[in-house]
Amino acid sequence: MDLQVLVSTMNQDDHSLLKKMNIHSDAIVINQCGRNEVEEFDYNGNCIKFLSFNERGVGLSRNNALMRATADICLFADDDVTYEDDYYKIIINAFKKRPDADMILFNVPSTNPDRQTYVIHKHSRVSWFNCQRYGAVNIAFRTSKLKQENIYFSLLFGGGAMYSAGEDSLFIAECIRKGFNVYTDPSLIGNVSQEESSWFDGYTDKYFFDKGAWISRTFPYFKYVIAVYFTIRFKRLAKLSFLESFRMMLEGMKGFQKNISFEKWKDEKYFR
Repeated sequence: MDLQVLVSTMNQDDHSLLKKMNIHSDAIVINQCGRNEVEEFDYNGNCIKFLSFNERGVGLSRNNALMRATADICLFADDDVTYEDDYYKIIINAFKKRPDADMILFNVPSTNPDRQTYVIHKHSRVSWFNCQRYGAVNIAFRTSKLKQENIYFSLLFGGGAMYSAGEDSLFIAECIRKGFNVYTDPSLIGNVSQEESSWFDGYTDKYFFDKGAWISRTFPYFKYVIAVYFTIRFKRLAKLSFLESFRMMLEGMKGFQKNISFEKWKDEKYFR
Protein backbone atom coordinates (compact mmCIF):
# COMPACT_ATOMS: atom_id res chain seq x y z
CA MET A 1 0.00 0.00 0.00
CA ASP A 2 1.49 3.35 -1.03
CA LEU A 3 0.73 7.01 -0.29
CA GLN A 4 0.79 10.30 -2.21
CA VAL A 5 0.48 13.75 -0.65
CA LEU A 6 -1.57 16.12 -2.82
CA VAL A 7 -0.23 19.61 -2.10
CA SER A 8 -1.98 22.85 -3.09
CA THR A 9 0.29 25.88 -3.11
CA MET A 10 0.96 29.18 -4.88
CA ASN A 11 3.91 31.13 -6.30
CA GLN A 12 6.67 28.61 -5.62
CA ASP A 13 9.94 29.36 -7.44
CA ASP A 14 11.86 26.27 -6.30
CA HIS A 15 11.36 22.95 -4.51
CA SER A 16 12.21 24.09 -0.97
CA LEU A 17 8.57 23.57 0.05
CA LEU A 18 9.22 19.80 0.21
CA LYS A 19 11.76 20.25 3.00
CA LYS A 20 9.60 22.83 4.78
CA MET A 21 6.64 20.42 4.81
CA ASN A 22 8.87 17.45 5.77
CA ILE A 23 7.67 15.32 2.86
CA HIS A 24 8.68 11.65 3.26
CA SER A 25 6.47 10.02 0.62
CA ASP A 26 5.48 10.43 -3.00
CA ALA A 27 3.72 13.72 -3.69
CA ILE A 28 1.92 15.73 -6.34
CA VAL A 29 2.43 19.47 -5.92
CA ILE A 30 0.06 21.84 -7.73
CA ASN A 31 1.72 25.25 -7.84
CA GLN A 32 -0.63 28.02 -9.02
CA CYS A 33 1.55 30.80 -10.36
CA GLY A 34 2.29 32.76 -13.52
CA ARG A 35 3.68 29.93 -15.62
CA ASN A 36 2.89 26.45 -16.97
CA GLU A 37 5.51 23.82 -16.26
CA VAL A 38 5.68 20.07 -15.54
CA GLU A 39 8.49 18.55 -13.49
CA GLU A 40 8.99 15.02 -12.20
CA PHE A 41 11.97 14.11 -10.06
CA ASP A 42 13.27 11.97 -7.21
CA TYR A 43 13.33 13.48 -3.72
CA ASN A 44 15.00 11.35 -1.05
CA GLY A 45 13.83 8.21 -2.83
CA ASN A 46 10.28 9.47 -3.41
CA CYS A 47 8.62 10.40 -6.70
CA ILE A 48 7.60 14.06 -6.84
CA LYS A 49 5.40 15.52 -9.58
CA PHE A 50 5.70 19.32 -9.39
CA LEU A 51 3.11 20.93 -11.67
CA SER A 52 2.92 24.71 -12.14
CA PHE A 53 -0.22 26.21 -13.70
CA ASN A 54 -1.17 29.78 -14.58
CA GLU A 55 -4.56 29.64 -12.85
CA ARG A 56 -6.27 30.28 -9.51
CA GLY A 57 -8.72 28.53 -7.17
CA VAL A 58 -8.11 25.97 -4.43
CA GLY A 59 -10.83 23.64 -5.72
CA LEU A 60 -9.23 23.63 -9.16
CA SER A 61 -5.84 22.98 -7.56
CA ARG A 62 -7.07 19.96 -5.61
CA ASN A 63 -8.93 18.60 -8.64
CA ASN A 64 -5.79 18.84 -10.78
CA ALA A 65 -3.96 16.75 -8.20
CA LEU A 66 -6.85 14.28 -7.90
CA MET A 67 -6.93 13.64 -11.64
CA ARG A 68 -3.27 12.62 -11.53
CA ALA A 69 -3.33 10.65 -8.27
CA THR A 70 -2.19 7.05 -8.64
CA ALA A 71 -1.35 5.81 -5.11
CA ASP A 72 -3.56 3.50 -3.07
CA ILE A 73 -4.00 6.21 -0.41
CA CYS A 74 -3.87 9.97 -0.92
CA LEU A 75 -3.65 12.82 1.58
CA PHE A 76 -4.68 16.42 0.89
CA ALA A 77 -2.26 19.13 2.00
CA ASP A 78 -1.78 22.88 2.04
CA ASP A 79 1.64 24.51 1.98
CA ASP A 80 1.45 25.60 5.63
CA VAL A 81 1.42 22.01 6.94
CA THR A 82 4.52 20.46 8.51
CA TYR A 83 4.31 16.67 8.81
CA GLU A 84 5.59 14.30 11.44
CA ASP A 85 8.47 12.10 10.26
CA ASP A 86 6.31 8.96 10.27
CA TYR A 87 3.04 10.43 8.94
CA TYR A 88 2.91 8.02 6.00
CA LYS A 89 3.27 4.98 8.28
CA ILE A 90 0.53 6.26 10.61
CA ILE A 91 -1.87 6.77 7.70
CA ILE A 92 -1.19 3.49 5.93
CA ASN A 93 -1.43 1.50 9.19
CA ALA A 94 -4.75 3.18 10.00
CA PHE A 95 -6.23 2.05 6.68
CA LYS A 96 -4.87 -1.46 7.18
CA LYS A 97 -6.57 -1.61 10.59
CA ARG A 98 -9.84 -0.33 9.08
CA PRO A 99 -10.25 -2.21 5.79
CA ASP A 100 -13.82 -0.89 5.49
CA ALA A 101 -12.71 2.76 5.66
CA ASP A 102 -12.94 4.76 2.45
CA MET A 103 -11.77 7.97 4.13
CA ILE A 104 -10.04 8.70 7.44
CA LEU A 105 -9.68 12.16 9.00
CA PHE A 106 -6.48 12.65 11.01
CA ASN A 107 -5.35 15.25 13.52
CA VAL A 108 -3.57 18.29 12.05
CA PRO A 109 -3.85 20.92 14.82
CA SER A 110 -3.14 24.60 14.27
CA THR A 111 -0.12 26.26 15.86
CA ASN A 112 -1.86 29.65 15.65
CA PRO A 113 -3.90 30.30 18.84
CA ASP A 114 -6.04 32.83 16.95
CA ARG A 115 -7.06 30.36 14.25
CA GLN A 116 -7.58 26.99 15.90
CA THR A 117 -8.67 23.89 14.01
CA TYR A 118 -10.94 21.16 15.33
CA VAL A 119 -9.01 18.63 17.43
CA ILE A 120 -9.94 14.97 17.00
CA HIS A 121 -10.00 13.19 20.36
CA LYS A 122 -11.25 9.70 19.49
CA HIS A 123 -12.02 7.16 16.80
CA SER A 124 -15.55 7.71 15.53
CA ARG A 125 -17.81 7.61 12.48
CA VAL A 126 -18.33 10.90 10.64
CA SER A 127 -21.89 11.81 9.68
CA TRP A 128 -23.41 14.23 7.21
CA PHE A 129 -24.33 16.55 10.11
CA ASN A 130 -20.88 16.96 11.68
CA CYS A 131 -18.59 16.81 8.65
CA GLN A 132 -18.31 20.61 8.44
CA ARG A 133 -15.85 20.76 11.35
CA TYR A 134 -13.00 19.22 9.34
CA GLY A 135 -10.67 20.74 6.75
CA ALA A 136 -9.04 19.31 3.65
CA VAL A 137 -5.71 18.82 5.46
CA ASN A 138 -7.41 16.23 7.69
CA ILE A 139 -8.48 14.06 4.75
CA ALA A 140 -6.85 10.81 3.63
CA PHE A 141 -8.77 8.53 1.26
CA ARG A 142 -8.69 5.44 -0.91
CA THR A 143 -8.00 6.74 -4.41
CA SER A 144 -9.82 3.97 -6.26
CA LYS A 145 -13.05 4.57 -4.32
CA LEU A 146 -13.01 8.30 -4.98
CA LYS A 147 -12.40 7.82 -8.70
CA GLN A 148 -15.03 5.11 -8.90
CA GLU A 149 -17.64 7.55 -7.56
CA ASN A 150 -16.25 10.45 -9.67
CA ILE A 151 -16.14 12.92 -6.77
CA TYR A 152 -14.27 16.21 -7.10
CA PHE A 153 -14.16 19.59 -5.35
CA SER A 154 -16.74 22.25 -6.12
CA LEU A 155 -15.31 25.15 -8.12
CA LEU A 156 -17.87 27.54 -6.61
CA PHE A 157 -16.49 27.39 -3.06
CA GLY A 158 -13.05 28.00 -1.57
CA GLY A 159 -10.21 30.47 -1.94
CA GLY A 160 -10.22 32.07 -5.38
CA ALA A 161 -13.83 30.97 -6.09
CA MET A 162 -17.18 32.80 -6.12
CA TYR A 163 -17.88 31.88 -2.48
CA SER A 164 -14.90 32.12 -0.19
CA ALA A 165 -14.87 28.84 1.77
CA GLY A 166 -16.52 25.49 2.47
CA GLU A 167 -15.19 23.38 -0.39
CA ASP A 168 -13.63 20.87 2.01
CA SER A 169 -16.77 20.14 4.07
CA LEU A 170 -18.82 19.98 0.85
CA PHE A 171 -16.35 17.39 -0.42
CA ILE A 172 -16.68 15.24 2.70
CA ALA A 173 -20.48 15.59 2.67
CA GLU A 174 -20.62 14.44 -0.96
CA CYS A 175 -18.51 11.39 -0.10
CA ILE A 176 -20.88 10.50 2.74
CA ARG A 177 -23.90 10.92 0.43
CA LYS A 178 -22.25 8.48 -1.98
CA GLY A 179 -22.02 5.89 0.79
CA PHE A 180 -18.39 6.30 1.88
CA ASN A 181 -17.36 4.94 5.25
CA VAL A 182 -15.70 8.00 6.84
CA TYR A 183 -13.92 7.78 10.21
CA THR A 184 -11.83 9.97 12.47
CA ASP A 185 -8.47 8.94 13.89
CA PRO A 186 -6.90 10.96 16.75
CA SER A 187 -3.35 10.22 15.55
CA LEU A 188 -1.24 13.33 14.99
CA ILE A 189 0.23 13.46 11.48
CA GLY A 190 1.37 17.09 11.44
CA ASN A 191 0.62 20.70 12.30
CA VAL A 192 -0.77 23.58 10.25
CA SER A 193 0.42 27.14 10.90
CA GLN A 194 -2.75 28.97 9.75
CA GLU A 195 -0.80 32.23 9.69
CA GLU A 196 -2.49 33.77 6.68
CA SER A 197 -5.78 33.30 4.87
CA SER A 198 -6.56 34.11 1.26
CA TRP A 199 -10.24 34.53 2.08
CA PHE A 200 -10.96 35.13 5.79
CA ASP A 201 -11.22 38.80 6.78
CA GLY A 202 -13.32 38.42 9.90
CA TYR A 203 -17.01 37.74 10.47
CA THR A 204 -18.19 40.39 8.02
CA ASP A 205 -21.19 40.74 5.74
CA LYS A 206 -19.33 38.84 3.02
CA TYR A 207 -18.54 36.02 5.43
CA PHE A 208 -22.21 35.54 6.30
CA PHE A 209 -23.34 35.95 2.66
CA ASP A 210 -20.92 33.22 1.58
CA LYS A 211 -21.91 31.09 4.57
CA GLY A 212 -25.54 31.36 3.44
CA ALA A 213 -24.58 30.18 -0.04
CA TRP A 214 -22.70 27.25 1.49
CA ILE A 215 -25.66 26.35 3.73
CA SER A 216 -28.01 26.42 0.74
CA ARG A 217 -25.74 24.01 -1.13
CA THR A 218 -24.96 21.70 1.79
CA PHE A 219 -28.24 21.60 3.73
CA PRO A 220 -31.01 22.47 1.22
CA TYR A 221 -33.78 20.95 3.36
CA PHE A 222 -32.60 22.34 6.71
CA LYS A 223 -31.02 25.60 5.58
CA TYR A 224 -33.05 27.97 7.79
CA VAL A 225 -32.39 25.94 10.92
CA ILE A 226 -28.69 25.74 10.11
CA ALA A 227 -28.61 29.51 9.44
CA VAL A 228 -30.04 30.18 12.91
CA TYR A 229 -27.45 27.83 14.41
CA PHE A 230 -24.54 29.67 12.76
CA THR A 231 -25.98 33.07 13.67
CA ILE A 232 -26.01 32.03 17.34
CA ARG A 233 -22.60 30.35 17.10
CA PHE A 234 -20.85 33.47 15.77
CA LYS A 235 -22.91 36.05 17.67
CA ARG A 236 -20.02 37.27 19.84
CA LEU A 237 -17.49 37.29 17.01
CA ALA A 238 -19.59 38.90 14.29
CA LYS A 239 -19.10 42.48 13.19
CA LEU A 240 -22.84 42.58 12.49
CA SER A 241 -25.84 42.38 14.78
CA PHE A 242 -27.66 39.09 15.27
CA LEU A 243 -30.42 40.06 12.81
CA GLU A 244 -27.97 41.49 10.27
CA SER A 245 -25.92 38.30 10.33
CA PHE A 246 -29.00 36.15 9.81
CA ARG A 247 -30.28 38.45 7.04
CA MET A 248 -26.93 38.24 5.20
CA MET A 249 -27.10 34.44 5.27
CA LEU A 250 -30.59 34.61 3.78
CA GLU A 251 -29.25 36.90 1.06
CA GLY A 252 -26.45 34.40 0.44
CA MET A 253 -29.01 31.62 0.03
CA LYS A 254 -30.83 33.71 -2.59
CA GLY A 255 -27.51 34.58 -4.22
CA PHE A 256 -26.56 30.93 -4.53
CA GLN A 257 -29.86 30.10 -6.24
CA LYS A 258 -29.21 32.88 -8.78
CA ASN A 259 -25.45 32.15 -9.07
CA ILE A 260 -24.61 35.64 -7.78
CA SER A 261 -21.48 36.52 -5.80
CA PHE A 262 -21.39 38.88 -2.83
CA GLU A 263 -19.61 41.50 -4.94
CA LYS A 264 -22.30 41.44 -7.60
CA TRP A 265 -25.05 41.44 -4.98
CA LYS A 266 -23.46 44.46 -3.31
CA ASP A 267 -22.94 46.42 -6.53
CA GLU A 268 -26.27 45.76 -8.15
CA LYS A 269 -28.39 45.35 -5.02
CA TYR A 270 -30.28 42.37 -6.43
CA PHE A 271 -32.43 41.72 -3.41
CA ARG A 272 -32.96 45.17 -1.93
